[in-house]
Amino acid sequence: MYPEYLVAPMRAELTNAGFQELKDAEAVKSAIESEGTVLVVVNSVCGCAAANARPAARAAVTYEKHPDKLVTVFAGMEKDAVDTARNYMLPYPPSSPSMALFKDGKLVHIIERHQIEGRPAQMIADNLVHAFEQYC
Repeated sequence: MYPEYLVAPMRAELTNAGFQELKDAEAVKSAIESEGTVLVVVNSVCGCAAANARPAARAAVTYEKHPDKLVTVFAGMEKDAVDTARNYMLPYPPSSPSMALFKDGKLVHIIERHQIEGRPAQMIADNLVHAFEQYC
């Protein structure tokens, strides 16, 4: 677990862009199992979250076609919320940062850490936008 003062600005990067912070397992379950499309971002303190994942997520959701719900959980903080989100992402292994798109409770697209690390934020945003075009 990290001190809250350390992660607060990292949380704000997404919540200020319209993402809802989910802090318990029930909130995650309710969001993912809801009707429509849901983008879940597993946020992280790592450098690739700061340089690549969060900027990509913020850019992608400004596109005219985007998910009905934007939510985020924070790795290393709310363990139950993160574990629940990751269970919905199976069979993909735990990965932070990561981004998963769900439609009517089913995983339809995922971007894992290895697809984020070392890639420009715009490339990741384009990947998300293509998924939004297909599923939203």
